[in-house]
Amino acid sequence: MKTIQTLLLAVCCLAASLAQAEKIVIAAASDLKFALDEIAAEFRKAHPDDTIEIVYGSSGKFFTQIQQDAPYDLYFSADIAFPEKLAKAGFAASEVKPYAVGRIVLWSAQMDASKLTLKNLTDSSITRIAIANPKHAPYGKRAEEALRSTEMWASVEPKLVYGENIAHTAQFVQTGNAQIGIIALSLALNPELARQGDHYLIPDTLHEPLTQGHIITKRAADNALAERFAVFVDSKPAREVMTRYGFTLPAKE
Repeated sequence: MKTIQTLLLAVCCLAASLAQAEKIVIAAASDLKFALDEIAAEFRKAHPDDTIEIVYGSSGKFFTQIQQDAPYDLYFSADIAFPEKLAKAGFAASEVKPYAVGRIVLWSAQMDASKLTLKNLTDSSITRIAIANPKHAPYGKRAEEALRSTEMWASVEPKLVYGENIAHTAQFVQTGNAQIGIIALSLALNPELARQGDHYLIPDTLHEPLTQGHIITKRAADNALAERFAVFVDSKPAREVMTRYGFTLPAKE
C-alpha cells in the first residue's frame, strides 16, 4: 500500500511540474543572435523548467509567416514597422514595444575595415560585397539607403551578393565568399567576428533609423511565459546585454 501511495505521489508531483512548465517559440531578427541568446540564458536561470526556443531569420519573412499562422509566440523585428503592421491587422496580443536601435557597419575578415569607408567599395580590388536582401531584411534596406545616399549604388550594385538575413550576410564575409560586407554592429561586436576583423561604423545620417520592436503574437494571448519574457527584455540585466552589443536603447518608461 505504501508503495502504491508513493508512486501516486510521484505521479502527482510530476504532473504538477509539467503543468507549471511552459514553452514559447520566438521569431527574432538575425542581428539579435548573440544578444538574445545571452538574454534567454539569463532568463532561464530564474525559470529553469520553462522552454524558450528562438528561431532567427529575416524580419520580413517572419512578418509574412505570422500572417499565415506560423507558431511563434513572440516576434522581435529589426524594423518596428513590421510588428506595427501586424498589430494593426489584428495579429498581436500586445502593444508594439520598441526595444533597440541598430547600426550598420562595414566588416571584413580579409582587410582592415576600420580604415575604410563606403567610398572604398568602388575600388577595383573589391569585387564581391555582401549585404542582406533589401526586399525583406531591414539591415539590407538600410545598407541600400546608405549606398544611395552616397550616390554609390549604381557603381556598387554589380558587386553585391545578397544574404537571406544579416547573419547569413556575415557568413558570406567570414567564409571568403565576399571580401567585405555591410552587417549589423551587434554581429561585428561578437567575440568570434571581432577576432577575425575590425569594423567601420557607417554614419546613421545616411539611412533611416533601424528602430526595432517586438510584439506578443495573437496565438500567445494567454501565454504567461511570453509575457514574462517580454517584460524581462526590458530589465536591467537584459538591457546591459543589448548595450554591450552596440544597440541604442529606448528610455525606460
